[in-house]
Amino acid sequence: MPTIDEARRALKRHFGYDGFRPGQDRIVSALLEGRDCLGVMPTGAGKSVCYQIPAVVLGGITIVVSPLVSLMGDQVRSLIEAGVRAAYLNSSLTPGQQDTVLRRAREGSYQIMYVAPERLSDPRFSAFSRQAEIALFAVDESHCVSQWGQDFRPSYLGIGEFVASLPRRPVFAAFTATATQQVRSDIERILGLRDPFTIVTGFDRPNLAFSVEQLGTKRKLDRVAEQVAAHPADSGIVYCSTRKDVDRVCEDLRGRGVSATRYHAGLSNSERTENQRAFVNDDAQVMVATNAFGMGIDKSNVRYVVHHNMPGSIEAYYQEAGRAGRDGEPSECILLWNDSDIATCRFFVEADSGNERLTPEEADRVRMTQRRLLASMVGYCTTTQCLRAYILGYFGERSERDRCGNCSNCAGGFSTVDVTATARAVMRCVHELRGQYGKGMVADVVTGSRSQKIRTAGLDHCFTYGSVQDSASTVKEVIELLASARYLEVSEGKYPLVGLGERFREASEEGFRLEMKRVSAPLPAGRSRSSSARALSGRQAVLFERLRALRKELASRQGVPPYVVFSDSTLRDMCERMPRSEDEMLEVAGVGQAKLARYGSDFLGAIEEFASRA
Repeated sequence: MPTIDEARRALKRHFGYDGFRPGQDRIVSALLEGRDCLGVMPTGAGKSVCYQIPAVVLGGITIVVSPLVSLMGDQVRSLIEAGVRAAYLNSSLTPGQQDTVLRRAREGSYQIMYVAPERLSDPRFSAFSRQAEIALFAVDESHCVSQWGQDFRPSYLGIGEFVASLPRRPVFAAFTATATQQVRSDIERILGLRDPFTIVTGFDRPNLAFSVEQLGTKRKLDRVAEQVAAHPADSGIVYCSTRKDVDRVCEDLRGRGVSATRYHAGLSNSERTENQRAFVNDDAQVMVATNAFGMGIDKSNVRYVVHHNMPGSIEAYYQEAGRAGRDGEPSECILLWNDSDIATCRFFVEADSGNERLTPEEADRVRMTQRRLLASMVGYCTTTQCLRAYILGYFGERSERDRCGNCSNCAGGFSTVDVTATARAVMRCVHELRGQYGKGMVADVVTGSRSQKIRTAGLDHCFTYGSVQDSASTVKEVIELLASARYLEVSEGKYPLVGLGERFREASEEGFRLEMKRVSAPLPAGRSRSSSARALSGRQAVLFERLRALRKELASRQGVPPYVVFSDSTLRDMCERMPRSEDEMLEVAGVGQAKLARYGSDFLGAIEEFASRA
């Protein structure tokens, strides 16, 4: 049985790191001992190492089930660059190519093979699996198995049965970045993990700065452009909720001279592939995309993620925002939102559940879950507490500090307004209207609107008519605040109605209080990063840019993304250490034997030339 020391040596040899990150060593040790595992680790914490290193030292072959067909090629190329024998098997390969991969796998050519969940029902793969020596079976993005989480996929439901049907059951492991306790329980039960070693390493990403800004739809375009302009040499992602917004934002950035590309389901497969490659290879600075882009993306040097629209859940937001700063370098996550985003999210909740075929009962459960998730997302946008603490609390983790000092709420820029009286008036109005009207009508009643529809319905005679002095837009925000805290409930359907929630009685209690955030001054673009970046000296910064250009040149020559050569954090470490020999280069974090052999002389030469001209 391989030891953890052997695993550490493999980590250094292939990936250039002296030790495992927190949690990785415990998972690897458990897997090497033959125990099933469930690992919940935030994006950027190194989940993949937890099954890639065992794949190297266990012998046999490791099978990794992943829904990320479009990214398997990049993952495999990264492993090959690190000296690991890897392959993938999915629908992007022709039947002949799939046969070749399976033949080579039977011959022992691979240590690790990525497969899409649909491959498990392929008779050829089933026949291979019954004969192969599978040492480890890992499931990435395992939250997809649960109807209580985002991204539920029926194709994941057969994974547990497949593993149980194998002649010799391998060690079984599941990994995900975001999972509540309910989702974790589903993963263990549905996959059939046996007394798994479970670890939740913590959801905090200290290198990420979070900010929330409430902006009108027209102002959003300028705000995105401001952020991009503040990072002229950096890669960034802009997420939009609709294809139309993707096209509009991308066109606007291009009109401002930005090298931007786009990704959504309305584009052809070839265009999506080409655009993704341009972004991954640093040929396009900004990717504007719907949530169809990026789950599990390996690009490590994304310096900012901007959400042009509010996502439908904290899970989706944190996973998408977490694509920034995977290399541990300071990065920014900015969420722009307004009331129309909430309406769009509600529309998507009630629309068809997508391409996956669900039973009516499954579809109802998914919609119920999505409505609950949306309420928590609205709460994030409107909360006055520390944004990091809100996210951690959502996942059941207590923040060490009430204020992180690295989010827009902690930085100020807003004041709080007591809207308790307005909230109680709204609650009385909803009770009086018996939940038969939507948010707009409730706001019109309490603000005393003289509109024709109010008079026609006789609502100007309500007891609560004209009972508040706030504007209708403020009242609508109060309604969303009350709904996110479950004092009110917004129904499903094309025309959502506002009714009383499970906590409505608490609003009449003496201790009830509701505050609302009011932005007093916009935060300047790039604010968070400048306060927390690991600064390079003037000379180091010049060298960094030269090494980045060399990395791009070598990557183009090898036909791999630049981050596969070396990450930004590895280049920074080179600039700080200034290695002058191969032994010194091996001391740089992220430089292993395989990459030293392939790229070491080029980078050592560039550093030597730079030093000689100083």
